[in-house]
Amino acid sequence: MPGGRARDPDANVEIVGGALNLLSLPKYGKYLHSYEELLAAHDELIAGDDRTTVLHAGDGVAAEGERLFVALAGSVTPLTDEERDVLRTLAPHCTTAVPDAIPVRENRALVNQVRVAEGGDLLLDTVTDVLRLACALSLGDVTLAEPTEFLLTRRERRALLAGLDAVVRGNPAKLGDVATHRERWKRLGERLHPHEYPRWPHAQDVFAVARGEKKAPSFAGRIEALLAADDVAGAADLAKNAPGVLFRSLDRLLRIDPDAAGAVLDAAESAAGQVSGRVLLSVREHLLNRTKRTKGTRVFANRTGRGVAVADTRPPLAPDAFRRLKNLLEAEVGSRLPAPAHLVVDPAVLDVALPLSGKATASGLGVLPRGSLSPVDGELLRFFVYWKQRELRTDFDLSALLLDRNYGDPHWLSYTSLRAVGGEHSGDITDAPDGASEFINLSLGKVKAKFVIPQVNVYSGEGFDEVEESFFGFMLRDEEQRGRPFEPKTVRTKSELRGPARIALPLAFVRGKDGDWQAKWMHLHVRGHMLFNAVEGNRVTTAELTRAVIERRYLTVRHLVDLMTPAELTMLDGVPVPAGPVTFIGLARPEGLHEDSTVYTLENLRDLIPA
Repeated sequence: MPGGRARDPDANVEIVGGALNLLSLPKYGKYLHSYEELLAAHDELIAGDDRTTVLHAGDGVAAEGERLFVALAGSVTPLTDEERDVLRTLAPHCTTAVPDAIPVRENRALVNQVRVAEGGDLLLDTVTDVLRLACALSLGDVTLAEPTEFLLTRRERRALLAGLDAVVRGNPAKLGDVATHRERWKRLGERLHPHEYPRWPHAQDVFAVARGEKKAPSFAGRIEALLAADDVAGAADLAKNAPGVLFRSLDRLLRIDPDAAGAVLDAAESAAGQVSGRVLLSVREHLLNRTKRTKGTRVFANRTGRGVAVADTRPPLAPDAFRRLKNLLEAEVGSRLPAPAHLVVDPAVLDVALPLSGKATASGLGVLPRGSLSPVDGELLRFFVYWKQRELRTDFDLSALLLDRNYGDPHWLSYTSLRAVGGEHSGDITDAPDGASEFINLSLGKVKAKFVIPQVNVYSGEGFDEVEESFFGFMLRDEEQRGRPFEPKTVRTKSELRGPARIALPLAFVRGKDGDWQAKWMHLHVRGHMLFNAVEGNRVTTAELTRAVIERRYLTVRHLVDLMTPAELTMLDGVPVPAGPVTFIGLARPEGLHEDSTVYTLENLRDLIPA
């Protein structure tokens, strides 16, 4: 029946508009063989140079828990969602273990949550700190990205009001921060009833500002007023009172009025010592992408990894101002880095991007921050997706987009193109009540493309945040290696898939001029459609995002190593591990390293970033 719907009673399949509905086939999208049947047709893995991870025994649970708590609470960079959950869990059990400082305000809120219960002193210096604490006490989102329903006891309400009163009493200008979260303050006021507590009048002022009954100009508003009056030097001088704001605004201030560059940089030099190392390094990375050679596309990613690429239309910075700012940043960061007696570095870590934010990575095994490069040292590349649905029938589709050196001439491997361009797809699985996987194999020597971009599309059903479990990974083998269909020994990485978008871009594989391949970590998502996402429909967006990430220059561990001034430097490239205590930086702790060594690996790489 052309243009309509019919069913072939003999074959028991559905015809829609003259086309066969694949989902109506009895065996389509389902496993046709058990894993045991597959094993019977395969040999054991032929040993290659597969990595072996040496596990080091730790201390007792209490000691390791306190050590982890101190490391997380004292982190100088924002944590991932999973790490914040761990910190929230550990905090009530580690009340005697206190880091020297808690610079990240989300972490401070989780520590304050425990202190409220114990009646201890609270770490509060802005009104927003109090708002984050209210979210923590209500088991809500301390990042303030998601709304929180405030559920507070009388004791907690008193602690919040007393804290607010102390903050505003000490500095009434802090009321200027209220407008940023005006509606949240209104909702919180409905729970706190500040008018019932006349002994805390300054706390009542916060809610008066939120309701518009009292005026309190924001700090940003005062800066904008000066800029509107063409007083760039005055705006920079005012911004010194919030050094982090000043440094994040330097590019804009230097562009508005090049004649005021000297005054702007004078302000920056006077405030540099009060700026966190993370902000200094972020500005330094920003400068890497503000040269004529790097002008092109900018990429923005929010906390959930959703990425957007836009053209960079900003005029260049004046060369003299650029050099002066670059030298200031490197001198300030270098002065805060340790000067170890003997520094040992694994060269494989040099191209790992500095973890300046928990938003730039995902949890998993062997996962690197966005912008990192890692070598792909096998001949057969297999990447895979695994998912397990919770309630609804869910179809994730693994695909690969292949592009030439100009990010054009697209080809792809997917459920609509199972064999092409030197690779093969395992086939489409459309239901995962017990978990399901899809694979793509590539013979890297046969691939003619410059870029291979794996992607996971939510075709139907539950999204990445809704399924019980989902992850992406890849494994490597040599041509002569045989083995099981899924051999864990050859897995190089496993990255969790989470986020509200419907298309995931974990990484891209890039072929170098010498033919060697590298993985460039992206950790990006594309919103996509609610249903029927496919590689053919998002190839333009995917190409733009990939180009923006690959061509962007990221600040890596190499930058910090270059700024350090050790008495002795050893590159651990085929040489034995030194016998005595050293400072080691690498992907993993090498066997034989002295137990008294200071070690920085992927687990604690953020500790390299100075406070």
